[in-house]
Amino acid sequence: MDDKIDKTLEYYSIKKREILDFVNSQNNLTTEQIIESGEGLEALEYKITALEIAKEN
Repeated sequence: MDDKIDKTLEYYSIKKREILDFVNSQNNLTTEQIIESGEGLEALEYKITALEIAKEN
């Protein structure tokens, strides 16, 4: 079970990095793009936190 959690954590971490790289590489993001990126990061952080807690238990 831990192996599946680790793989999922790795996947979500990669997706998080992709969003951060996208935001940091742009100079002219629209408000909508910023909000969508923030919402995406929020969802990923929630999932990562939940998986880390599950892994501890």
